[in-house]
Amino acid sequence: METKPTFGQRLRDWRQRRRLSQLELAIEMQISTRHLSFVETGRSQPSRALVLRLAALLDVPLRERNELLVAAGFAPMYAARPLSDPSLDAARRAVDFILEGHEPFPALLVDRHWTLVAANRAAARFFGCLDPALMVPPVNVLRVSLHPGGLAPRIANLAQWRAHVLARLARDLELTADATLAQLLTELRGYGGGEEEADPAFAGVVVPLQVRVESGVLSMFSTTTVFGTAVEVTLSELMLEAFYPADDFTGSVLRKLAT
Repeated sequence: METKPTFGQRLRDWRQRRRLSQLELAIEMQISTRHLSFVETGRSQPSRALVLRLAALLDVPLRERNELLVAAGFAPMYAARPLSDPSLDAARRAVDFILEGHEPFPALLVDRHWTLVAANRAAARFFGCLDPALMVPPVNVLRVSLHPGGLAPRIANLAQWRAHVLARLARDLELTADATLAQLLTELRGYGGGEEEADPAFAGVVVPLQVRVESGVLSMFSTTTVFGTAVEVTLSELMLEAFYPADDFTGSVLRKLAT
């Protein structure tokens, strides 16, 4: 039977993941190094307030904050509801408003595993000619973009885009320590990417997604929007990825496709 990590073990893992020594964390927390050491080794039981302060300072995601609380013997603090829950109606309407308002440019809503939650019509057009097996829910948008049966063969700057995606996923994994993201990163690293040829027009500014279509190459850059004040697990993990045309040609083609 697998033994779950204790609170002290979890705390030490998060501290080391954030590259902090016991002394540095103790100074930030305004507690003694001895007390922090006792908490990590299990010789001292932390209060609920201390658990929450440590989690906030270490920037632990809400889902994992609940796990820290349970490991310390306290009830979870943050609710985790499905997006369809009536209490999230206002947030869901806001997302729908943003997705629709971003037309004719692509926009996606994903969870922290990059699973597709919603998309506007412009984004759906890019999924129409992909391997149907990749589009069986749950759809992972990073897998769709880099899989040989997905968007990858149409990406003109595949190596550059692949490097960007892998680096971003690695940062997500560093932040969350999520086992699902670790497996996804290993999988995506196994896909080929060709030789990188950076576009001098965007060097040092943004990494564009350049997709071949019948009329030419569409070049887009993306922005990410999150619920900055979320205190609910589901909302805290949602990301809205919106793509914008990086040149006049792309903007013109996307507007024509919308009509």
